[in-house]
Amino acid sequence: MGNRWKVVIVDDERLARNKLRSLLEEHPEISVVGEADGVESALRVIEHAGPDVLFLDIQMPGQSGFDLVNQLKRAVKIIFVTAYDEYAIRAFEINALDYLLKPINPERLARAIKRLPDPAPEPGQQARPLEYDDFLLLPFGDASIFLKLSSIKCICAAGVYSEVVTTDSQKALVLRSLNEWEARLPEKHFARIHRSTIVNLNYVERIENWFNRSSRLFLKQTAEPLNVSRRYAARLRLRFG
Repeated sequence: MGNRWKVVIVDDERLARNKLRSLLEEHPEISVVGEADGVESALRVIEHAGPDVLFLDIQMPGQSGFDLVNQLKRAVKIIFVTAYDEYAIRAFEINALDYLLKPINPERLARAIKRLPDPAPEPGQQARPLEYDDFLLLPFGDASIFLKLSSIKCICAAGVYSEVVTTDSQKALVLRSLNEWEARLPEKHFARIHRSTIVNLNYVERIENWFNRSSRLFLKQTAEPLNVSRRYAARLRLRFG
């Protein structure tokens, strides 16, 4: 078959991990690439296996599933699996994909899996283009937060990293080049304006002529203008008629 979701199961109970693995093996689009019994071991497994999805217990000895989410350094979908319903609101506040109660109902698990978009591509294959209402897991300070793509105001190059600036002025430093962003962002909503800058077109306030046939662009609720290089200026003005 085509690409499969790489899954890591995190639960301190071995029987629970075995039961979930058995259920997941009934789904050919899922590949379980690792298991962990706590936060520290999970971080090591995630670093090694590079999963797309975590099936994550919440109450575990030491640190909780929420603590693990706050320490993630890469984007990954979260499906919580727990015996307690009291954490559901908090789970969805961090944009968990789903929240499953133990004992897991196979039909309910199937519905959760159907909510997953296309699996990540194999090495050498082109990544799936992002949709404007997709969520990304990005690092903000000591925590990782699910951010809606539409909440990104601009992305600026920062060496080998890129700095993602949100509509409420939060900033995330991501190990991803602007060329990689440009290849995946929906061009209807995002545009490159400089070799070091991509902007969300929905937040453009105005464009002004500047010296040497260049331009500068002002984003809504942002005082400092962004430079628009000559290479991108004409193309950008066409976008705005």
